[in-house]
Amino acid sequence: MNDRVTITIAGQIADVRLARADKMNAIDPAMFAGIGAAIDSLAGRQDVRCVVLSGEGRGFCAGLDMASMAAGGSGTGRERNDQGAILPQHVSWGWRNLPMPVIAAVHGVAFGGGFQIMSGADIRIAAPGTRFAIRETHWGLVPDMAGFPIWRTLVRDDVLRELVYTAREFDAAEALGHGFITRIADDPHEAAMELAKVIAGRSPHAIRGAKRLCNMAHDADPRAMLEAETEEQVKVIGQPNMMEAVAANMARRAPVFED
Repeated sequence: MNDRVTITIAGQIADVRLARADKMNAIDPAMFAGIGAAIDSLAGRQDVRCVVLSGEGRGFCAGLDMASMAAGGSGTGRERNDQGAILPQHVSWGWRNLPMPVIAAVHGVAFGGGFQIMSGADIRIAAPGTRFAIRETHWGLVPDMAGFPIWRTLVRDDVLRELVYTAREFDAAEALGHGFITRIADDPHEAAMELAKVIAGRSPHAIRGAKRLCNMAHDADPRAMLEAETEEQVKVIGQPNMMEAVAANMARRAPVFED
């Protein structure tokens, strides 16, 4: 990581924050690098069961820092990783492909690249006054930070086209109605942390398997999904964490799972 992103881990939850508050967490080359490094550092951690992603200061992320991009930052990270993503896509797509669930807590603004980063989370909770925009065409650009393969699972095709073509702003209520966010909360970070605690209290192997199935659900054919469900169940059934879940429920106590 660098000074653009901070990670605090407690209670098996990683609290990840975009930390360029003076620029409303606008994305410059250092922010691209910091987010990518944060995702990579979390990917192999067995002690993290859930991630909460938020932005410090007045907003989640105002999108690209156009001044830094104009100065030559747009060529950052063009090599493709093993998921097929270049770095500007990895900062969104990478959250989706982390093994543990990711909850975005969004406030203030989520514009352009910031909107795409938010979209990569499994669950998105926003403050009532949050402003959103798929902003790229305003600058003569196209959304290219993994938005399209993510949004096709969230929103109607014609709605997406209108918002992309016009680059107009919309509020949290509209975002909720379209499916871009999961729910609205007065304090989205607090709500995200409470939800993360619930998820972290479930068997981590079951949750990771469920996320893999969710990631497959949109694209895989039914036969592949049927096989994948069976394979994921075989990995957990009769295993220590499954037996602990049963014992804890029967005894009405909190379970103690192995990571």
